[in-house]
Amino acid sequence: MNDILPILLSILAALVVLGGLIPVLMKTRKNITRYPGTRDANDPVQPRGGSTAVEDRPGSVADRTAPHGADLEGLETTEVPDNAAGLEVIPVETPLPVAGRLVRLRERLVRSNNVMGKGLLALLSSDKIDENVWDEVEETLLLADLGTEPTMQLVDALRERVKVLGTRTPEQVKLLLREELIKLVDPTMDRTLNVQRHADRPAVMMVVGVNGVGKTTTVGKLARVLVAEDKDVLLGAADTFRAAAAEQLATWGQRVGVPTVKSDIDGADPASVAYEAVKAGIDQEVDVVMIDTAGRLQNKVGLMDELRKVKRVVEKLAEVDEVLLVLDATTGQNGLNQARVFSEVVNITGIVLTKLDGTAKGGIVVAIQKALGVPVKLIGLGEGADDLAPFEVEGFVDALLN
Repeated sequence: MNDILPILLSILAALVVLGGLIPVLMKTRKNITRYPGTRDANDPVQPRGGSTAVEDRPGSVADRTAPHGADLEGLETTEVPDNAAGLEVIPVETPLPVAGRLVRLRERLVRSNNVMGKGLLALLSSDKIDENVWDEVEETLLLADLGTEPTMQLVDALRERVKVLGTRTPEQVKLLLREELIKLVDPTMDRTLNVQRHADRPAVMMVVGVNGVGKTTTVGKLARVLVAEDKDVLLGAADTFRAAAAEQLATWGQRVGVPTVKSDIDGADPASVAYEAVKAGIDQEVDVVMIDTAGRLQNKVGLMDELRKVKRVVEKLAEVDEVLLVLDATTGQNGLNQARVFSEVVNITGIVLTKLDGTAKGGIVVAIQKALGVPVKLIGLGEGADDLAPFEVEGFVDALLN
C-alpha cells in the first residue's frame, strides 16, 4: 500500500500540470490553418514533398520579375506550414470598438500640427479681405497639398459666398469654410469596406503599396477593426520577400485570434501563397480573407506585373472585392503618382491614409480623391494597435478646423 501511494500522487500531479497546459495548447492551435488532404485536379498549387527550396528565384528585390505565360502556367508551388510554428504564445486581445476609435482619432487630429484650418480661419476673419488675402488663401491650400483644381474650386466658392454675405464674423467664416471643405472632401463617396461574406465564399481583400508605408501593420490593425465588428478573418502573408514579414503578420493575427496562411520559404511565389490563403478561407468558411502584398516601387514594371499576377491567380478562386492602397500622408503629392500607377494595375477601390497626425497637409485627402475618383476609406493617426479607423468626412473637417 505504501508503495502505491507515491505512484498515485505522481499521477495526480501530472494530471494537474496537463490540465494547466491544455488551455495554452488550445490557444496556440487556434492560429494554425490546416488544409484538406485532397485537392481539386485543376488546383495549380500542389503540395510538394521534402524541403526542397524554390529554385531559380532572384534574390534581389530589384531583380525580381513576374513570370510570363498563361494565367496559371509557371505558378510556383509553395509549402504552407502551420502558421503559429515558432511564434511565442500571445494572449488573445479584445480590440477597441470602432466607435471608441473614432473619438480618439478625432481628438488626436485636433491636436496634430495642422495649419490648413487655422491659417484659413485667420485669413478669412481679417478686417479687410482683398486680393492679397485671397492670394494667401490659395497659397495656404496649395501648401496643404490640396491640389490646384480643388484649391481654385474652394477659393472661388468662398469668394462668392463672402461677397454675398457681406459681414465676416469668425463664427460665420468658420461655418462657410466648414461647408465648403465638406463639399470638397465629398460625403457622397461610398466609403464602405466590401467585407460582407458572399453566399458561397468569403470577401477577399488585397492590400498594396510602395515600400515602407506600413502595409503589414495596416493589415494587422484592420484585422482588429474587423474582429471588433465580429468578423471571422483569415490573413494571407503574400509578402514573401521582406525578411520576417510573414512572422510579423502572423503575430498581429495571433493577438486577436486570427489565423495566418504563410510560407517559411524565402522568396516563395506570392501568387501561390495568396491562392492558398483564399482556398483556406473558402474551406474554413470565414467572412474575410485579407492578403498582404510585398512593397514595390510604382516605376518597376516587373514588380507591378507580379502584383497583377497575384490578383489574377486569386480570382481563379474568388473575385477580389476590395483593393486597398496604403499611402503615407507625409509624402504629399508624391503619393498621387504612386496611387495612379497602382490604380491602373490592380483597380484600387479605396485608400488607407496613414500618419495623418504627422503632417500639416490634410489637403492630400481631397487631392487623392479628386485625382482617382477613389475614396479614402481608412485613416491612421498613430502607432498604437487600435489607431486605425474608418474615415468620416465631417469628423475630419471639424478636426481640421478645431
